[in-house]
Amino acid sequence: MMRKTLPLHKFIFTAFAVLCITNYSFAQITLDTVRKDSTDHILQVPDTVKHLESKFTSLLPPAVFITYGFLSLGVKPIRDVDYHVYNNVQTKNPNFHTPIDDYFQFVPVITVYGLNAFGLAGKNRFIDRTILYAMSEAIRLGTVTLIKKTADRLRPNQFDRQSFPSGHTSTAFAAAEFMAQEYGEVSPWFGVYAYSFATATAILRVYNNDHWFSDIIAGAGFGILSTKAAYLLYPYIRNTFFRNDKNKDDKKATLFIPTFNNGYAGFSFVKTF
Repeated sequence: MMRKTLPLHKFIFTAFAVLCITNYSFAQITLDTVRKDSTDHILQVPDTVKHLESKFTSLLPPAVFITYGFLSLGVKPIRDVDYHVYNNVQTKNPNFHTPIDDYFQFVPVITVYGLNAFGLAGKNRFIDRTILYAMSEAIRLGTVTLIKKTADRLRPNQFDRQSFPSGHTSTAFAAAEFMAQEYGEVSPWFGVYAYSFATATAILRVYNNDHWFSDIIAGAGFGILSTKAAYLLYPYIRNTFFRNDKNKDDKKATLFIPTFNNGYAGFSFVKTF
């Protein structure tokens, strides 16, 4: 009797999915609760952000993903995996195309704000959460855009030379880590839910012939690391520029103000000393 074996490209995608979803188990954090100062003004922000004591193991998955991606730029055996996956996927699914990955990448972020709107509170308040996500996106977009231009890798569909790393995948995994950070303490299933959508987004980028396999691996790493960096840096930035203590001079204040001018959204803050 002949045994039916799992095709290599499907095994690779399955292994990738397992690694991505179980990344949440490596990303557990130890929380150090800090003193809260009461305030009635949402823009006058007290010290309510929980400091993060990140474990070294939580940085391993994104570091491994990014390293693998960069190695594909110059290591033939790793690059050959890209070609193998491409040949198998395109041979068996030559006409496959779906735009759903354009929407999947944003599902975790939409879910975070949806849950909060329906009364299920996450780790941080609206203003903090929004700044954290904006920081994550700024780090991710700046890094990915720079590397895309530097790597100059041709897409498998030959549309342009902005293949490495995958922008959609980095967006999806940054959003997934964002949801895991905000709601992981409520239930670990929120992390699984978020990373499932991110993984689906990544795999669909390959099936849509928009990216090589190593593009999505690196994209996942950059997305996760961008959000982790935002959560590590923000408490210190916030407590330096925005913290108000009752026992300090009442004339001292910090205001954080969203802005919109000529079609561009942004943030500004005013601090009196």
